Amino acid sequence: MLCGAIRPQRRVLEMNGNILDVKDLKKYFALKRERLFSKPRYVKAVDGVTFSVKEREVFGLVGETGCGKTTIGRLVVRLEEPTAGSILFQGTDITSLNKKELKKFRRKMQMIFQDPYASINPRMTVNQWVSEPLFNYRIVSSVDEALEKVVKALGDAGLKPVEEYLDRFPHELSGGERQRVSIARALVVDPIFMVADEPVSMLDVSIRAGVMQLLLGLREKYGLSIILITHDISVARYMSDRIAVMYLGKIVELGDTEDVIKDPLHPYTKALIKAVPVADPTRERTPLPLKGELPSAVERPSGCVFRTRCIYATDICAEKEPPLVEIKNGHMCACHMVERGEI
Repeated sequence: MLCGAIRPQRRVLEMNGNILDVKDLKKYFALKRERLFSKPRYVKAVDGVTFSVKEREVFGLVGETGCGKTTIGRLVVRLEEPTAGSILFQGTDITSLNKKELKKFRRKMQMIFQDPYASINPRMTVNQWVSEPLFNYRIVSSVDEALEKVVKALGDAGLKPVEEYLDRFPHELSGGERQRVSIARALVVDPIFMVADEPVSMLDVSIRAGVMQLLLGLREKYGLSIILITHDISVARYMSDRIAVMYLGKIVELGDTEDVIKDPLHPYTKALIKAVPVADPTRERTPLPLKGELPSAVERPSGCVFRTRCIYATDICAEKEPPLVEIKNGHMCACHMVERGEI
């Protein structure tokens, strides 16, 4: 799909302000001590991440497995507790809210999980599964009222005729149908913000485009702001207004989608784009600008986290961590060599 992928023609939505502001977010997972009095060790899954999501924007988080994308998504909807940092949703820092206060915000913030085979309760029918949050949040007071909302959500998720799906169990659905049921469950409470964690990675290639178009259509219909988490930069290009590229718990590049794709600044972003298969057997493949293996998230390199794999690394890269700075017109990069204009 990349890099010759054609982005869908869609109406440009007005973005008035930020719905989400993440500042210096960190999440460290403690490891079991090898000995009783040994020094504690941590997996730094997310380490000082800062970004914002505008109203009615699709914001893409891209990177290889283990870079911290999903952890950020879970932190944003408070399924994980942050180690440090702040998460401002509509101006309120939700990291400081108690369970009762957080429940009011949870209705506005929903998440679509990666695996539709694992995220749906196999003992519940589609109607029971999609209607459950309506009763949890006390949005409805009767079964008939809930059914009306369920039918609308399933229809908006592309499951038609709806009547054929209401009493089905998950094992009676295909992978694409299950993912649409998961989308309907997220939509049924009328959220304004959604985290889509690898929403098409578990689906057949033939139906991925349909689900992506569905999400873009729902963005317009519901006025949703979406964080799209994906390892596939072609999917991010197809759906996102802006992209943040992550490596080992940090954002190394951030900018408008087409700016990042057509003029990548960070060596890691260039490697990701070069790694995308191109359906042209006559096209010559150039070597990836990478070396070595992905370092451990426990014993991380000093200075720049990417330096052990970067072909441009110098002494300063080992001594000082590069800040994420604006290079041009909102296009940001965390690289000493790019900041100096040497690559």
